[in-house]
Formats: sequence, C-alpha cells, structure tokens
Amino acid sequence: MHALIVVAHHDPRSLTHSLAGKIAEGITRANPADTFEIADLAAEGFDPCFSFADHAVHHREASPPADVLAEQARIDRADALVLVYPIYWWSMPALLKGWIDRVFSNGWAFDFSLDKPFVQQLQHLRVHLVAVGGADADSFQRHGYGEAMTTQIDHGIFDYCGARVVSSQRLLESETVDPHQHLQAASVIGQRLFTTLDETTHAATACA
Repeated sequence: MHALIVVAHHDPRSLTHSLAGKIAEGITRANPADTFEIADLAAEGFDPCFSFADHAVHHREASPPADVLAEQARIDRADALVLVYPIYWWSMPALLKGWIDRVFSNGWAFDFSLDKPFVQQLQHLRVHLVAVGGADADSFQRHGYGEAMTTQIDHGIFDYCGARVVSSQRLLESETVDPHQHLQAASVIGQRLFTTLDETTHAATACA
C-alpha cells in the first residue's frame, strides 16, 4: 500500500512537519512493505493561486496545467491521502486550500456539465485529515468551529468528490501541551492507516 502525505506549513521545524514524519514512521513500522511520499507544498513551491488557466479547466475549455497534472498523478498512485496542516482562522491554510482548488478539478475529481448527470470521480480515494490547532476542544465545540470545519472540509470537499474520509482528527492545544502527546498520536495514525481503510471515524480531538 502507498500513502501520499501532504504537508502545508512553511516551516520545516514546525510541529506540523514533525507530525507528518511520525505518520510516515508509523506506516513503515506497521508494515515495512508499505510506502509513503511526503508532498511538502511550501518547499516545492506549489502555486495555490486559482488562475485563468484553472478557470478554463473548470469549464472544460483546456487541459490542466502541468503542475496540476503532476499532483493528480501523485494522488492516483496513492491508496490513501493524508493531509497534515495547521488550523488558520478555523480552517486550512491558503496554501492547502489553493492546492485543493486547483488539483481537485472538474474532469478529474468530479464531472460536471450542464447536459449530463453529475459524477463523483474519487470514490476509490481514502482520506485522513490531521489538523493542528492552538485552541482547546471546548472552544471548537462552544463556538461551532469543529462542526463548521467538518461541514466545509470533510463533507464539502471530499464527500462532494466521492472520496471517503476514513479519519478526521484535530490535535489541539498545540502550543501549550507536551508535543510528545501529539507526536505519539500521529505515530498511531500512521500505524493504523491501512487497517482502517474500510472504517469511517471522525474524532474531534486526539490527545494520546
């Protein structure tokens, strides 16, 4: 089995990057035959800006640009897609949102046109979401931020394309708790990545 781990953080020393590394370690610890690729969007210089060229792709007037095709090929090679990202303003960073805007395009992630039925084209894809937040669980629940994130990301993006969100976890209080708690949780996520392909769980928080 093969996992694509997508990381959206500008600082390679960040907890976000460390969590991605622990997930990768967990994958190989569970089964040395399983493989992974880490896509560091910031280091690779991915352009998240949705351009005229991307707009033309949406309207089926042009083929996707080369950088988008490369990302789609990465996902096509994967049995599981893992997104690891910090929570900015109760959502994902612009870098990751722009990656989704451009890569999950009409004709690849879904098929929309006015003269044919809508088709979800990522029904084979299994997704794991790992979000890192500084606030506590009570803040997410009390203000409805957690439910809003689930609605816009888990359902609004992945369910729309037919992909199954197998696990969705928020590792919270990232600036105040011992980071080893979250690193241990990430290792467990990696170890269970390919044992949960047929399960669907949504955990609001994960503090090992």
